[in-house]
Amino acid sequence: MENPGFWILLALTCLCPGANGQTVEMDDGKSGYVGSKVDLRCRFINSSPPVKVSQVTWQKLVNGTKQNVAIANPSLGVSVAPPYRDRVAFKNPAVRRRTPNLEDTTITFSSLRLNDESSYICEYTTFPAGNRENAVNLTVYVRPTTQMSLSTPTLVARSSNLKTPVATCISANGKPPGTIRWETRVPGEVNTREYRNSDGTFTVQSDYVLVPSKETHRETLTCVTTYNEEVFTDSVTLDIQYEPEVSVEGFDGNWYLNRENVQLSCQADANPAVSLYQWKLINGTISSNAEIRDNVITFKGPVTYDMQGIYVCDATNSIGTRSGSVEVSVIDKPVPQIATSDVISVIALLLAAGVLMGITITVLVLKIRSRKDSSSNDSPSRKLSQPTRKRPGDDVQVSSLRSVL
Repeated sequence: MENPGFWILLALTCLCPGANGQTVEMDDGKSGYVGSKVDLRCRFINSSPPVKVSQVTWQKLVNGTKQNVAIANPSLGVSVAPPYRDRVAFKNPAVRRRTPNLEDTTITFSSLRLNDESSYICEYTTFPAGNRENAVNLTVYVRPTTQMSLSTPTLVARSSNLKTPVATCISANGKPPGTIRWETRVPGEVNTREYRNSDGTFTVQSDYVLVPSKETHRETLTCVTTYNEEVFTDSVTLDIQYEPEVSVEGFDGNWYLNRENVQLSCQADANPAVSLYQWKLINGTISSNAEIRDNVITFKGPVTYDMQGIYVCDATNSIGTRSGSVEVSVIDKPVPQIATSDVISVIALLLAAGVLMGITITVLVLKIRSRKDSSSNDSPSRKLSQPTRKRPGDDVQVSSLRSVL
């Protein structure tokens, strides 16, 4: 036969409020950056009637092994393990009193380190209920350092059109790794690599690759690094060196006999700047009355047939030498030139004629519309719909005509 006293005792135990009701409240997870401060919350919810707390122990879980971090004991006071003594403290002053209150034993980590990342256990030793514990995961972030630079000190435009890295952006020693993207109007390719460092941080390197050319000189490349919703930007301006692009100016097609003091100018677009200009005349010798100063050749005195020919200017910088040329011909008489005032007069006449034509067209359109409106008002259907009025003598005339018949 079953013992009825056993079931009564079990029922009373289940109905008793607060039996085995002690809990340890902690956050689901906490995080902080290296060098910052973070609180690890721990709060003991006692039962009713309450149990006695004899000790609270904070422990770090390392490879499955518990290592003590801090202890609060009502009799022995507070102690912190040597590795954490300068950086860990109980946040609640009541824990450190002579008669402590161990209900809230939150600890504060100062100057977080990367190796502080772990699971932390808050364990309450109670009497007579035994031990109650909970755990929180602490994640430590590391802001990366960003750096952007030209890939090589000197970028040169070559005729081979080979693609080469021109700029490098690095997000170094971050946790988690940052992401890199590029903003520029220069078409190119992106090569990105990610490395894991020995301390658990990550380094991301991204290269921007293109064909160096004169067109990409002085263009801007912007590196945008994103880390935990934080955005960092840095920019460089491309310095592309290239050979001179040369043209010869000054010949206007009107070099006539006895014209005075004509000249040719050698214009060069180069990076770095042109260091040497050289003039020559194809199949001939430059006239003795020509004066050459750097990129300008000036012919002193009147123009003669001896000045005819193809003039070549060689422009040289540290990258190379390029040439430009012009063919000069000499005519007997000057080509008639249209004065500026005459050009302005012709333009004014054309504008006036255009305005007048516009006014004429507008008047004609208005007249045509007016005629259409009047013709629609005098249409046959409108006339038939009007009532016919009799004159006073119409009836008399009709009667007389009938009597005669």
